[in-house]
Amino acid sequence: MLFITNVLNPVIHPITHLFLMGSSKGKDIIFFAMMGFFLIFSQLFTRYEFNSKKYLKISIVLGSITLIAGILLEVIFRYQMVIGLNTIFMSIGKSISSTSILHTHLLKSIFGEVITNIMGPFIESEINTGVGLYAYIPEVAKLVIILLPILFITLLLSVRNKRFVQTFLLSFFASCLLIGALDGGMFSTPAITGICGIFLIYRNGECIEQLVDHIISGRKICENCKIMPPFKNKKDLIIVLIKRYAPYIAAALIILLRFSIAIIGANTDYYEVDVVNPVEDIELNDFPIENITHEQNKTVYIMNSDYNEMELLNDLKIPLNNSCEYYTLSWNIFSYLEPNHPLTNTYQELKN
Repeated sequence: MLFITNVLNPVIHPITHLFLMGSSKGKDIIFFAMMGFFLIFSQLFTRYEFNSKKYLKISIVLGSITLIAGILLEVIFRYQMVIGLNTIFMSIGKSISSTSILHTHLLKSIFGEVITNIMGPFIESEINTGVGLYAYIPEVAKLVIILLPILFITLLLSVRNKRFVQTFLLSFFASCLLIGALDGGMFSTPAITGICGIFLIYRNGECIEQLVDHIISGRKICENCKIMPPFKNKKDLIIVLIKRYAPYIAAALIILLRFSIAIIGANTDYYEVDVVNPVEDIELNDFPIENITHEQNKTVYIMNSDYNEMELLNDLKIPLNNSCEYYTLSWNIFSYLEPNHPLTNTYQELKN
């Protein structure tokens, strides 16, 4: 129904938006398809024994490698294209597609190219497959994408031989992780939710089951699963707390790193828009342009920083569509705040 109609969109989008980082119809379709597949597969071939915890550990390692590789691909991509690390790259071609270190779409473009070749006529225009980036990706990206089907298999094996709560949560987190690896990368909401959620099940899955049993039937929680488990000395307590709360610590560190990169790379003075191989009659008169310079194969526009970053990114798509090869935009995380916000002023003072 999600694929062939828009009937469920008003109901589905507000929910999936919370954990899929700006949900779209394409993400919703993939998410529910994968989660359903995980739930169904967990009930098949139950007679065979699997060490699901071993595959869960492999999935955590493999998932982490995939997410880190996605960020490294962005660095290689920007080195090859000779563009800054703190910019958003916008391709103009088969489709308008964006990518940045904070939200990478390079692996998505490979997946999109494959899907488009298989079932292109059936994909609605509102679903962005990211194929516009495919022509620019580094060759090594085609090797990195192989990690995703391997990760998918290990996650399938890890979801088996578990009770309902763990099976449901693990199916949810696994789907988020795979979507995050494709669309957004390590710093995206679904990737953080997925990898830390899988880590949570690995560390505390049985305790979560016991907590649910306690809430539903009043069954007693074992000593090791209590909020403050028993310990002999302070050293044992620290070890227990680290093991228990490691998933939350990992999530906090990834989020902190994401905002640190966004803040350090922000340009609050102005926006720099580099338009590569532009046509002669580009009209950007409606934008707050402060300066224009022409170089060998590009035109550089300096624009007022009062413009909201996301609005500027979307507004530029209209005049620049089919008017250049690609363009880049410097980012400014503080543009999402109100003018003269204390955080913006503090950052500017520290920068000065």
